[in-house]
Amino acid sequence: MVKFTIYTGGYTSFVVSYLFDTQAVSLTYTNTITTSANLSWLTQHPQNQNIIYAVNEVGPLGALQSYSTSPGGGLTLLDEVSSGGNGPAFCAALSTGQVAVMNYGSGDGEVIPTTESGNKFDNSTSVLLTFPPPVGGITGMSNPHMAVEHGREVFVPDLGASKIWRIGRTGAPGIFCIHGQIEQPLGSGPRHMAILDNFIYLLHERSNTVTKQAVPAYPNGTSPILFNVSTLPADRPSDAVFAAAEILLPPPTQHFPYPYVYASNRFVSGTQDPRGDTIAIFDPRDMRLVQQVYTGLEQIRGMEIGPGDVGEQYLVALGAVSGGMVVYKRKDGGAALEEVARNASAVPRTTLVFVKHTKKG
Repeated sequence: MVKFTIYTGGYTSFVVSYLFDTQAVSLTYTNTITTSANLSWLTQHPQNQNIIYAVNEVGPLGALQSYSTSPGGGLTLLDEVSSGGNGPAFCAALSTGQVAVMNYGSGDGEVIPTTESGNKFDNSTSVLLTFPPPVGGITGMSNPHMAVEHGREVFVPDLGASKIWRIGRTGAPGIFCIHGQIEQPLGSGPRHMAILDNFIYLLHERSNTVTKQAVPAYPNGTSPILFNVSTLPADRPSDAVFAAAEILLPPPTQHFPYPYVYASNRFVSGTQDPRGDTIAIFDPRDMRLVQQVYTGLEQIRGMEIGPGDVGEQYLVALGAVSGGMVVYKRKDGGAALEEVARNASAVPRTTLVFVKHTKKG
């Protein structure tokens, strides 16, 4: 029997935790923890699952926070530091003990070192990176939306500029610079990405597509897009407008030796399908659509696969507008999803992390 605490954040001033019991196959409310505003993205320390990092997606200056978890689904604030810009929508804990935070609202970001085993921040040396505004037929500003560590680099999909920026460390911890870019289809809206076997799988919010291409040569090479496929269900209402939101590509494991791509579609306007938004499953070799899973959720923005031998069997998705939270068991080696638990009363949420439950009983 394994139990997990699932911490969920969103556009409110609280985090809500839930207990997922794999023996009872139940998903129940645990706790509501008051926080500062808009913890819209949560992520875990790469080695210590009991440390959670969070962004405060507010302006004109957002914040990056660290929390420790406690038995029973509690959270304790450890430290807070400015994100350096407006509306941070994402943070990523790097293997180097630094945390990348991307400011969607002001087109910039930082890589902030940590101290005390990841509990505290030290931004005394970190440099604010300003991503150039878009050019070449589109207007607006840079909107960095994610950070993905790959080798000695960090890749940053830019929804506004239709690029992936390549940044690397050039000095002491926290001192990074932009040293390259990977062009993407204009106006496609690169949002989130995953890398596996030196291939980039990139979710485009505005075009509702996933692309696959090889990681170009360091630092500023190019590579062709090998596949460009739609995430949308073919039988959707004709006037329904969607915005692709999240992509997951878990690495191969003993129990799941062959990976699959999971991409969420979030309904924006028009006629809503009563079956809810879908999770599209793709074969990463040729990006063939394997299945569209209707979820009963509206606006899936948070979606994660659990940790460890037990947790990796489950995918959890959240409704950012309605529908609550649903737990799926990955079947057929990951090519299918079977619903095993749902909490329809769960408050609208945008992000979640799994922590192995430690409370006795």
